[in-house]
Amino acid sequence: MAAQPSPPVRRTVIENCAVATVDADSTEYPRGHVVVAGNLIESVGPGPAPVAPGEAVRRVDGTGHLLTPGLVNTHHHFYQWITRGLAQDSILFDWLVALYPIWARIDDRLVHAAAQGSAAALLKSGCTTAADHHYVFPRGGGDLLGAEIEAVAELGLRFTAARGSMSRGRSDGGLPPDSAVERTEEILAASAEAVDRWHDPSFGSMLHIAIAPCSPFSVTSELMREAAELARRKGVRLHTHGSETAEEQRFCEERFGMRPTEYFESVGWLGEDVWMAHCVHLADADIARFAATGTGVAHCPSSNARLAAGIARVPELLAAGVPVGLGVDGTASNESGELGTELRTALLVHRLRSGAGAMTARQVLRMGTMGGARVLGRQAELGSIEPGKLADLALWKVDGVMHSSIADPVAALAMGALPPLTLLLVDGLPVVEDGRLVRVAEEAVAGACAAAARELASRAAAD
Repeated sequence: MAAQPSPPVRRTVIENCAVATVDADSTEYPRGHVVVAGNLIESVGPGPAPVAPGEAVRRVDGTGHLLTPGLVNTHHHFYQWITRGLAQDSILFDWLVALYPIWARIDDRLVHAAAQGSAAALLKSGCTTAADHHYVFPRGGGDLLGAEIEAVAELGLRFTAARGSMSRGRSDGGLPPDSAVERTEEILAASAEAVDRWHDPSFGSMLHIAIAPCSPFSVTSELMREAAELARRKGVRLHTHGSETAEEQRFCEERFGMRPTEYFESVGWLGEDVWMAHCVHLADADIARFAATGTGVAHCPSSNARLAAGIARVPELLAAGVPVGLGVDGTASNESGELGTELRTALLVHRLRSGAGAMTARQVLRMGTMGGARVLGRQAELGSIEPGKLADLALWKVDGVMHSSIADPVAALAMGALPPLTLLLVDGLPVVEDGRLVRVAEEAVAGACAAAARELASRAAAD
């Protein structure tokens, strides 16, 4: 019997738009096209798309739009979506002390709702890949990591789930209540199980797992060392908070006799497989060690401002060659939950700190795309519009009343209000169209999040 011909590959053609590829040469086309075949970028270039008549094609007229790679979020805490707006005027340590007892009452059902709210906000702001750092695992809470993985998959977001942990409770000199911490052996077993159960290292994977003890003041040195050894045996990345506040620096100096970067190096936590959130308080020597080891940084400017942590030395990090991506951080310290708005915030805060030439629109776009892909170890797959890469793409409308008088479309995105999102593709498939989520009903997500927030507040009040 003769072999049946294969069905034609479904193609999506986006044309007549400005294209910012964010490739190594920062190639841009004032009026160009991208062709997507299946889940891959087939071609990109100026002018109309080279698609033969009769091919299975969806054509998108991008007139008045800017096409960019999908944004990459390198640090978040999805569960915090249902505890927004609390401890409004606190610095980090006081904020944590106020919120830890509430977070200790979450369960998998509440985490599922919170993760959908967080993922929805990210997608609607142009984010196609996100890393979430979940580190609160109350006893009896159920399968919390599984709940957020399921929630994210339902919306279509590419995901790195960082299995976090806390092992140093208040009775041991840490900040979290003892009821919110786990034993070291439990953490290591659960982290290994998460990698074995979910981590998919293949090209185009929708799900990675990282191992992620929370912070120097909430885990022991023993856990830090053993987690690093476990991650390297399993071939996955490592993530934690580092050098976020002056208080953390004092904690490390008093507890370990070292600055945070020195402490991280002493427990095996510098390297190309490591990225850290915040890194606000880095000295020149710290930046040099990050650069020499390839350690990455998740820069979260809005959260740092909300908690008065300070302004990270990002221009110096970039100049030294340190991998830097953008992060939302948890929405209890960045209530908007959007990644797209972090482009503008990053540009403005670094100009405020270091002058008008400290940061450009194209630098922040690169941080939010290729920089984030590099931090997550996915630069060969994501972060730029190039043939053979995954079709994770954002089409921004820049000809409306809020943007039409800005001639440079990249400046419209990075310096103006966040433009409306006409189309967002993840793995070649639409997840947002005309500003609305495609795979779930937004109203249902909003209702579930509101109910989960009320239930968690009621639990905390009852105790």
